[in-house]
Amino acid sequence: QVHLVESGGGLVQAGGSLRLSCVASGRTSENYAVGWFRQAPGRDRELVAAINWSGTDTTYVGSVRGRFAISRDNAKNTVYLQMNSLKPEDTAVYYCAAAPGLLLSPVANRYDNWGQGTPVTVSS
Repeated sequence: QVHLVESGGGLVQAGGSLRLSCVASGRTSENYAVGWFRQAPGRDRELVAAINWSGTDTTYVGSVRGRFAISRDNAKNTVYLQMNSLKPEDTAVYYCAAAPGLLLSPVANRYDNWGQGTPVTVSS
């Protein structure tokens, strides 16, 4: 199993930026894709962005495309989510999750290791 810990959340004004980090430990020698998900109060969890093992393939939900960027540094066992031009509707708890294998997936139930989440609040 891969153990994941997120950090970098906080309170920011609309238009500001945050960078979330997801550090993996445990069986990091095995290939895994990573997704960033978010869940706002009263809303379903949604995939925000995902990246494959090599970092060469990414996907984003439409509402963040062009504002957020996912990347990874496998030497540091870390995946990042750079969030720019933040909007109040980006307010949520953000989770990173790992799915076994080389390929990314937009399907939440492929991800079998989850972090504890980091809250992001964007004020207007």
